[in-house]
Amino acid sequence: MLNTKKVRVEACHAKHQAVRSLEIRAAFLFVNFMLIIMALYQLKPASRSLFIGEIGANGLPYVWIGTATVMGAVIALYHRIVERYNGYRVVLGTLFLCVALLALFWRLLQRPGGPVSVAFYIFVDILGVILVEQFWSLTNSIYTTHEGRGWYGLVGTGGLIGGVAGSAAAAAFIKTTRLETVDLLLVAAAILSIIVLLSILMGRLGMYCEIEQARKAARPSGWRALTRSRYLLLIASILLLAQLTSPLIEFQFLKTVEEAYREQEARTAFLSLFFGLMGIVSIGVNLLLTPVIHRTLGVIAGLLVQPLMMALCSFGFLFHPTVVMGSVTKISDRGLSYSINRASKELLYVPVNPVLIYQAKAWIDMFGYRMFKVFSSLIILLLTQWLPFKVNVPQLSWLIVGLCMVWIGILIALRSDYRFYASS
Repeated sequence: MLNTKKVRVEACHAKHQAVRSLEIRAAFLFVNFMLIIMALYQLKPASRSLFIGEIGANGLPYVWIGTATVMGAVIALYHRIVERYNGYRVVLGTLFLCVALLALFWRLLQRPGGPVSVAFYIFVDILGVILVEQFWSLTNSIYTTHEGRGWYGLVGTGGLIGGVAGSAAAAAFIKTTRLETVDLLLVAAAILSIIVLLSILMGRLGMYCEIEQARKAARPSGWRALTRSRYLLLIASILLLAQLTSPLIEFQFLKTVEEAYREQEARTAFLSLFFGLMGIVSIGVNLLLTPVIHRTLGVIAGLLVQPLMMALCSFGFLFHPTVVMGSVTKISDRGLSYSINRASKELLYVPVNPVLIYQAKAWIDMFGYRMFKVFSSLIILLLTQWLPFKVNVPQLSWLIVGLCMVWIGILIALRSDYRFYASS
């Protein structure tokens, strides 16, 4: 069995050497990732707009809890499939299934209703996780660590550009053509079909040849991996605090959008333009701000930017709860998370044993993120709906500011640990 696999890998590497150079492969992956995010950014504004129109923003915490529950089962099933079948075939199968489901949802949403809107919202969130995860999993299997360090920045930039282009295209379709919100599903399905053709071409050109040494790290040991190291525990704390805070800001943002845009197409167009603007901010911060802060102030300073800006913007939203201030606060969260915070976070892992990193990330990604999003949803429900005394949407900013202060305190404590690991 091993010999057969080795022969297959060697035969794959022997094909089309000229077009399998690192530069050309990175260009293909850049386009692939750009198209994936373009498709997702047709669906994100559509799913949010349809949900708000049918259920209302007050139902968001419930659907987030539902998403976390369903996603746990789907991801577990997906990982079993990946263990049994070739990654390239799984990618193609997933894309075909997604195109079919988008066509089905398009048909069902011709007569929108609460259950269909909820199911579509959950589907889009899970689709985003799976498409991005399988892209990077397949990419990781064809790059060595050294190659990845040199080319992953370029490949990842494709996603940022795809977000801007996809959002702008969605807004243009709604504003300048006869397409309606539900028709964005067919646009996304068309983009995914292009990805299918591109993936088949890349497979035939031998660009999905696995590297010779399989990357089989130790199986994740979950929470125990974090308890072995104060440093990793502090990293996990800031990541999970971000996940606890983000739904609070998302809730505030979508509540202001609901109040400002009652008509569905106008709401979809606004959300599309907003996601595009957020992508532009992420690209600008990545190119202009991140390198300067890392060179002059260091990694911890880069990590401090997001909670500081979130605290300031949330304080502003407390006194001016408008759609503009809600948008600025949302950008301070996701726009900085996708740029300077992500780059700084990855640098934290560099001094740590790779196996421990793998184990810690496995627990955070597979369990921690979902658990803390459920906690955040329950907090929103408790404060805004369940308690005898209700907290209004702007007053949630006090909680956000408090969480950001704890986040900043942990980063200050993390500074000495990072210096120790970086110097050893």
